[in-house]
Order: sequence, then structure tokens, then C-alpha cells
Amino acid sequence: MIIGFKDALIDVPGQGFVHTSLSVKEGRIASFQSKKGLVVPPNLFVVPGFIDEHIHGSDGFDVMDGKRSSLEKIANALPQDGVTSFCPTTMTMDKDSILKALSTIHEEILASPKAGARILGAHLEGPFISPEFKGAQNQEDIRVCSDSLMDEFFQVCPEIKEVTFAYEENGSALLSYLVNKGIVPSIGHSNCPSELLKEGIAKGIRCSTHAYNAMRRFTHRDVGIVGVVLLDERVRCELIADGIHVVPDAIALLYRMKGPEKVILITDSMEAKHLKEGQYQLGGQAVYVKDGAARLADGTLAGSVLTMNQAVKNMKDFLGISLIDAVRLATENPAKNLSLDHEIGSILPNYRADFAIVDQDVNVYACIRDGEIIYRKENYPWLG
Repeated sequence: MIIGFKDALIDVPGQGFVHTSLSVKEGRIASFQSKKGLVVPPNLFVVPGFIDEHIHGSDGFDVMDGKRSSLEKIANALPQDGVTSFCPTTMTMDKDSILKALSTIHEEILASPKAGARILGAHLEGPFISPEFKGAQNQEDIRVCSDSLMDEFFQVCPEIKEVTFAYEENGSALLSYLVNKGIVPSIGHSNCPSELLKEGIAKGIRCSTHAYNAMRRFTHRDVGIVGVVLLDERVRCELIADGIHVVPDAIALLYRMKGPEKVILITDSMEAKHLKEGQYQLGGQAVYVKDGAARLADGTLAGSVLTMNQAVKNMKDFLGISLIDAVRLATENPAKNLSLDHEIGSILPNYRADFAIVDQDVNVYACIRDGEIIYRKENYPWLG
């Protein structure tokens, strides 16, 4: 257990990077005062631990394996990217497979392992999606929106935090269910007409799953889902910032329209993350990884192999924004989206002691969760 930092460059909300000290007590930030603590080299920065609210797998393991061991392997792999919290994300598969995956997530949350990144809850991506914009999801398992089936999912995993769904597929009752349960309703894999989506936003849709990807397109006669979510300040937008799913100019447009508070970096990564190129699996389908992209045999993008620290760096490089502003997209913003901004996503007293120690290029030198070092870069003895 660390006791804090001594005279480090710390990301203090509203102030930027400040040379200050910080104390940790019982896994939480106690104050910005400390007589003892880790001495961080002056070229490194202490930022909040990153949060990935949309991730399918890593290092050869997939959430849909339905095994606690797979979740633990994913959790243990993420701290090297600066991630301290994540939402294991399901896929459109048969009902029993989804129930098994959700039940396993629930069991792992109850077990509360101390190693690796913390599981915040599940992100249900499908099966309530549009066949027209299914992306890499399995079409034969797609279902029309159903609040009764959603309740079955919720009963085995009451920690579901976010649901990606196609509102146009009879989604009104499902939306009401999600709002009543405090689950984030996110439009995605959807062909929803503009006016209908405006109705859904008025009733509670508050997020857009991987903006631009797998959604009704923008035209000058129909602004589609893209246009509606860009214009509506109530909606936050997830973004896969690998430069493959969304080109830098489109990223710049999203950032300009939504502002620094409404863009959420996600990886949407699959089991091939951190591994060499080759053939892998996602949602029961073969995926081929080459040149940094993961695709089905027909060329459809199938998740990513993006790391969160690379996503943060890409935002700096693509947009020319500061490290502070780029980090916010992977910390404070997802915490707010998940209504967890009272305890994670910022470095403030009484918040969880979750930190990533990075350089200006967002290389990760250490990752700390609840005051415990869960990753340290080799050959850096200053961590003690």
C-alpha cells in the first residue's frame, strides 16, 4: 500500500499539473499533504487511473468466454495501459451465452479481487441491435428490444452499467426500463431515424456507442444518428481513437461539436490486444488482425487492438490538445457517464486512490489501484 506522493506533478482538477504532495489512507486519497510518499521523477505525471467502459477482451481472453479466469486475465493485462477500472462488454450471441457471461461478471464483482483493474459492471452491447448496422455482431442472434429479456439479464447481473441498443427496434419500453434502473441507455448499432432518436433522447438516451461506427449515416437530407448526437448537448459520445475506426478529421469534428466534456475514449478491444497479428475470435466469429486493425473475413472492423494509453496519446497528436485535456477523456468523462464521478476519474480527497504515472507521450510507468501498485514498468527502482 502506498502512503502517497511527495512533491510530484499531480493532475489537480481545475489547476492542471501542480507540484504538490498527496496522502493515501485505506485506499482513498486523504489530502494534498504528505511528509512521506513515492518520489516521482520530474519528467513523469500522476494522473487518474484510466477507465474503459467498452472492452471485449485482451491477451487472448474474451468476456464471452463466460469464465472468471478470463475476466481476471483481462483485468491483470489492463494496468500496463494505465487502466484501473473497466466494464466487461458482452456481444450479440445466443441468450444462454449472454446470461453466462453476465453471471460470471456478477460473480467476479462479488469476489472483489484486489489484483488488476477493477470491474465496475457490465456493458451490454446487443442483442437489441439493428441488422442493418450490426457491424461484427452475429445477425442470427439479434433480437428486437425487450424489457422482459432485459430484466432476465439484470436479474443475473444487477451491476449492468450501460446498454447499447437500437431504439427504433421497439425500444421505448426498454428505454423506460433502463432509465428506471439507472442504467446508461446508449444508442448504437442502430438505423434509428433522426426524429425518432430525438424522441428517445428526450426520454433518456444519454450516450452514443462508438460514435460514427455502426450507425445511421449523416446526409444533407437526413442527419442520421451522427448528426443528432453531435447537435444534442445531452448526449455523450464514445470514441475509438485509433485513427482506423474514425479518421482524425472526423475526430476533430466530434471534439469541436461535443467539447472536452462529452467525448469518452474507449478501446472496444478484443482478445488480440497486446498480441501478435493473426487469427482470433470475437463473439464466436473469426477475426483477422493485420496492420493494427481487427477485421472479419469480409473486411468489417471487429473491435480493435487499441490500448487506452495509445488512445489518449492519439487525441493529443490528432487534435494538438494538452495531456491534461486528453487524459480527461479517459477518466473524468467516463466516470460521469457511469455516474461514478463521486469516487473515480479525478484526483480529489475521499476518491479512490487510482492513479497512472505517465510521461508526456502517455507511456505508462506505474498503475495504482486503491493505493496498491498493480503495475510497474521494469527497471524503474524509484517505486521501491
